[in-house]
Amino acid sequence: MATVKFDNQPAQTVGDLPAVGDAFPDVELVGTDLSPVKLSDFAGKRVVVSLFPSVDTGVCAAQLRAFNEKAAGLENTVVLSVSRDLPFAQARFCAAEGIENVVSASDFRSDLGDKLGISLADTPLKGLLARSVFVLDENHKIVYVELVPEVTTEPNYDAALEALHKLDS
Repeated sequence: MATVKFDNQPAQTVGDLPAVGDAFPDVELVGTDLSPVKLSDFAGKRVVVSLFPSVDTGVCAAQLRAFNEKAAGLENTVVLSVSRDLPFAQARFCAAEGIENVVSASDFRSDLGDKLGISLADTPLKGLLARSVFVLDENHKIVYVELVPEVTTEPNYDAALEALHKLDS
């Protein structure tokens, strides 16, 4: 288990994070149009996996907007935004906000959060995903991971993008 905070109170996750160098699990998520979304759909591409509790919160919405903006200039890279929101809520938010550079997918009927060890085990957010970011290379090996220490704060966007740029070196 990992410990993060939610509103400055300790919050446990269901397991431990995978390490840099591990393969990212290829589970089947649900796209905003209810179609399957799998990591293998992005074969040969780098992937930034942005995970958060719910698009209906201000910080989560800010995270989605920020990665949408940053994704516009990334070559051979897909930003995959994942929460346990229903696909309808994700689609509604993305349409209202003009989100076009991010692939949104729901973990509501998969076990990705559990496989990554980021499903929250307690707090009022029990069952939702802890805020985290994974950067994957073209072979979908993890090159960067951040479990945000306080669920109510944004991730370190610059560190995630730096990890991507290091792949060019």
